[in-house]
Amino acid sequence: MEILSTRYVLAVQDLAKSAAYYEQKLGFTTWWSGEGWHFLRRGKMMVMLGECADDRSAFETRNHSYFAYVDVKDIDALYAEYKAKGVDIHYEIGDKPWGQREFGILTVDGHRMMFGEALED
Repeated sequence: MEILSTRYVLAVQDLAKSAAYYEQKLGFTTWWSGEGWHFLRRGKMMVMLGECADDRSAFETRNHSYFAYVDVKDIDALYAEYKAKGVDIHYEIGDKPWGQREFGILTVDGHRMMFGEALED
């Protein structure tokens, strides 16, 4: 058995606004959209956005708004890309005692995502 990839299913209040954010700010591309859904991917990561206009936003769930920790290669380049695009950096980049260099973002919907890269031994 092998896990090949992951897909994250997220409720958003404004599907068009959220999809545009993932494309324009986070560098994802649309894979499919229709019937209240918008699927986007970047590399092996897929985000499946579902419109739930009347539900509470992720901003209201506070610490439960985290949905992903994404292992990347060349984290400093990704950090620079997101800073240049005005992405809301929730946790600044830094080396952690558990052997990761990481930073976190806050999406337009209030979902939080961490990005990390293993430090060299």
